[in-house]
Amino acid sequence: MDSPPQFTALVLDLFGTLVPAPSTRERALAVHEMASAMKVPENLVTVAVKESWLPRHDGTLRTTGEVAARLTATCGAPRGRAPHVEAVLRKLAPGRLQADATVLQCLAKLRRSGLKLCLLSDAAPDIAEAWSRSALSSHFDVALFSCREQAVKPSRQLYAKALERLDRDPRSVLYCGDGGGAELAGAARCGLRAVRVERRGGPTALAFGAEPSAWRGVTLKSVEELPTWLAGLPVGAGSSR
Repeated sequence: MDSPPQFTALVLDLFGTLVPAPSTRERALAVHEMASAMKVPENLVTVAVKESWLPRHDGTLRTTGEVAARLTATCGAPRGRAPHVEAVLRKLAPGRLQADATVLQCLAKLRRSGLKLCLLSDAAPDIAEAWSRSALSSHFDVALFSCREQAVKPSRQLYAKALERLDRDPRSVLYCGDGGGAELAGAARCGLRAVRVERRGGPTALAFGAEPSAWRGVTLKSVEELPTWLAGLPVGAGSSR
């Protein structure tokens, strides 16, 4: 068994941390497919996707079908095109959850060390619905998605729910993310220690409410460095419950 951790649980972000944050090319391809499904100009879909970020992520739109219906209506397409948009969203979601083998190996090592793992992601219903079929899912004890918790980062509600599900005191929990959505400051305000990783997908990848330039805490190159960093912490760096 690997050496025991100084923390007892770890909360991890998804996009930009475990899998690449969306690229402009990826977003353009998704817009193209949805525009084709609706038979409308791509610029209409681009605006609709951007303007619907919050309702897609904060639980206002609870299912992929509801998201598709909202996008279709916003773009002025016939209501009958919504199932085609839903099919596009469902088709694309699994690809967004494909993690590198090194990430999966890292997660396995963290769990072997005795840490409980929680995913905490600002995510739309298509991602939440595809999660259980991803290779990532089996490595987590808890998975929380903003669309299901009806709050987005840095809401205290999300961190409190993570601590509740983990059954841990915040002082014994480490939060790790790329910094989008003011997540690191939000974690720190709730008593968790936070560490930043450089955004997976590169600095030009899309992110909502990015905060890396304001972060003054520990920054690692990638999530794969976590096991080594944790092993090097002095005894008592994270309190046991």
